[in-house]
Amino acid sequence: MYQYRDTRDLVRFVYDASLVLQNEGVQGIDRFRNNRSKYTTPDYYLYVYSLDGTNLFHAGMPELEGRNLLGVTDKNGKQITELILRAIGNPNNPHGWVHYTWWEPGKFYPVPKSSCHFMVNTNEGKVFFVGGGIDYPHEEKEFIRIIVDDAVERINSEGASAIDEIADPFSEYNYRDVRVFVFRSDGTALISPVVNKQFQKRNIVDCVDEAGHRPFEKALERLNEKEAAWEVFLAKSRYQRGLIKKSLYLRKAYLDGNLVYVGAVTDLPQPP
Repeated sequence: MYQYRDTRDLVRFVYDASLVLQNEGVQGIDRFRNNRSKYTTPDYYLYVYSLDGTNLFHAGMPELEGRNLLGVTDKNGKQITELILRAIGNPNNPHGWVHYTWWEPGKFYPVPKSSCHFMVNTNEGKVFFVGGGIDYPHEEKEFIRIIVDDAVERINSEGASAIDEIADPFSEYNYRDVRVFVFRSDGTALISPVVNKQFQKRNIVDCVDEAGHRPFEKALERLNEKEAAWEVFLAKSRYQRGLIKKSLYLRKAYLDGNLVYVGAVTDLPQPP
């Protein structure tokens, strides 16, 4: 499912902590507090919340314990706890991934973060969510698979009302350089991959990459036989001279009975 070891290690770390809570209930939180250093690593740390947004344990920032953070937003306006609560109840997102901006313990500047979460029901009848995140995360293909698949389900079931939610920059469908986009079969955009307003005259299917290839056209050909299509293409790097590989993920959806295509683009995972 994940191409990077850091991602796999984080999921295992948070899942193991969820088993402690499941087996020990509230006493598991005491165990975390008594072994705080065990739940803080150079790469990530553990936290536990009740479903009303109250922090019960925070290995990286103990000053947050006991505070209700339900209304806290990151610098981009994302309501982090609300996104987490939606993620842990979303079958398309089995590890409860949420992407936002936070800060490193002891530092003062914002950093990009991806966090995974598990909901825990204890024998005492308590319900918590436990999570941990990576600063400066690798861009996993699974991250865009989650949001595109979820957007497809919403469009199929909710119709036009889903479009505004998917386009909302504060939603889970937009993070860092990733944006879920939607276009009609003639190539015109309902949600552009670039601009906030519809850009009806631009035919996405005709777009070419830096090598002259047509990734959207090729992806549509694959969708004639498959439910989902991945396509690799070349783009200019923002941080280094030369070209880098990107991944396009594309799926079909039906908006009020009309065929549309839903997709997103991310960096192609590199070998560790």
